Amino acid sequence: MLIAPSMLCADFANLGKEAAALQAAGADWLHWDVMDGHFVPNLTHGAIALQAVRPHSSLVFNAHLMISHPLQYLQDFLDAGADCVTGHIEASDEAQDFLAAVREAGKSAGLAINPGTPAPQLEPLLPLCDLVTVMGVEPGFAGQKFMAGTVEKTAEVRKLSEATGRHIHIQVDGGVNMENLPALLAAGADVVVSGSWLFRHPGGYAAAIAELRSLEQ
Repeated sequence: MLIAPSMLCADFANLGKEAAALQAAGADWLHWDVMDGHFVPNLTHGAIALQAVRPHSSLVFNAHLMISHPLQYLQDFLDAGADCVTGHIEASDEAQDFLAAVREAGKSAGLAINPGTPAPQLEPLLPLCDLVTVMGVEPGFAGQKFMAGTVEKTAEVRKLSEATGRHIHIQVDGGVNMENLPALLAAGADVVVSGSWLFRHPGGYAAAIAELRSLEQ
């Protein structure tokens, strides 16, 4: 299991220090929730923030573009130091063109799918995917309740990905906690985004990550 804290829940006044602290605590990736106020009803950080934090961490940076036109801004995130760039299958740009462009740049290509989008829509695009993000909440805001059906959808996406004969990371983003994580891991998730739960953990980042990892045993 790879643990990817969501920088949306970090202290925005100290993002570099937060990134360094999360790396020291044992995180694997840093998850950057990029929102444009159009595709989702919220505005967050963009490529400039990611670029500013890049020198403070050697972790994998996954830029999750919850924006209408991910292709238009892709180069900005590549230049900023993203290792993996994820667009949405529901975005205005053609998902195939986006995934191909990320891969041509030598980076990992991700595709996210909203709760209301059927998993089989991913099938023709999976040969271009290195990562699929299953949303456990409606994208836009941290702290939402985990939606029923996410575990079953994760299992469906894992089955579809295995049919390609390729290893594709299956990430779950939104509402993940100690109660639902065991079922998600059993369903085939291998990357876990943790936001509110991790950042609010009373024991701190290292204790939160250790508690998540205890479920792997």
